[in-house]
Amino acid sequence: MTLPDFNAMSDEEFRTEVRAFFAKHYPPHLRYILRRARWSEMKEWYLTLSQHGWIAPNWSREHGGMGLDAGKLMILLEEQERYGVVRVPDHGMVQVGPIIMKYGSAEQQQYYLPKILSGEHIWAQGYSEPNAGSDLASLRTEAVPEGADFIVNGQKTWTTLAHDATHIYLLVRTDKQAKKQQGISFLLVDAKSPGITIRPIRNLAGHEEFCEVFFENVRVPRANLVGGLNQGWTVAKALLSFERVNIGSPRRPQYALKRLEMLARAKGLFDDPGFVDKFTALRLDIADLASLYARYVEIVKRGDELGQDVSMLKIWAMEAWQRLTDLLLETAQEYGCMPGELDIDGVEVDVLSPFYYARPGTIYGGSSEIQRNILAKYVLRLPSQ
Repeated sequence: MTLPDFNAMSDEEFRTEVRAFFAKHYPPHLRYILRRARWSEMKEWYLTLSQHGWIAPNWSREHGGMGLDAGKLMILLEEQERYGVVRVPDHGMVQVGPIIMKYGSAEQQQYYLPKILSGEHIWAQGYSEPNAGSDLASLRTEAVPEGADFIVNGQKTWTTLAHDATHIYLLVRTDKQAKKQQGISFLLVDAKSPGITIRPIRNLAGHEEFCEVFFENVRVPRANLVGGLNQGWTVAKALLSFERVNIGSPRRPQYALKRLEMLARAKGLFDDPGFVDKFTALRLDIADLASLYARYVEIVKRGDELGQDVSMLKIWAMEAWQRLTDLLLETAQEYGCMPGELDIDGVEVDVLSPFYYARPGTIYGGSSEIQRNILAKYVLRLPSQ
């Protein structure tokens, strides 16, 4: 399929194109879902995006993506938010796909990238472990060479939507004698391999978004190694940068802001100067976040390396999101403790789920404390003691 040159369009022309596409193709029953949707719910939409060439807006046209520049990507995100378009299972597009493009062999690119675009492969991230979350370099899942394979043993946890994934990309220890960052490798693993057990974890909101994954003598071909033996930490740092850009997207805070504005208007709170002060401060925070996000998206689009300063994007996004959901709960008053979609002064809104989902935002993807340490050490060059 030959796509038009979206970047050659004016911003208004592109915005009109996006709005028309969503109005024509997006399933109405999936608008404004607050939780992470399962593959069974999103498959139809994923395949629609794939068939029209819209599945990977941040990939180059050479690799089958839309090739959007930062400005057009921000418009797409804004219109997704406006229309209530739910995030598809996108680890393949936003994480492992760009890693394979950058570090993978030609054979890996030819095999894996088309299958991500088509929806044949759905990916999960195998990073965190029970005792290796923010200190990821302490991971203990190991891969031991044996003939043409690696034998993988260990456990991963907080693996998002692993029960829907066909494949998992793993950080594994391949040299126990090396310093902890230097003995790690990056593997691509078929989730149906013998020896893999996946168990869902129910979260505070009652959904099973995360999983724990166990590996018992799992055979993984050496050809699935990305970036070279014991070079996984280099790959991981690049992927963590991509992840922090993705986590730092303004979409979730923008959605919470819209819900807050709707509820506040229904309750007449914009006549209250105290509320207006709080709301305006948060709205400006989200505007700043969107501007900062666009800057980092442009760096990624140019193919340049992201610096350690990307950590401030993740801090800003997650902490702003939490402040928004705090005010949403406060604005709902007595309804703030009630789960599910509620009719509050004529507005249908779920106030508790966004609050629940925002709580771990300052932990996953590297806690705010870890991010501030990174900024202090690598950006501000502050002494460690």
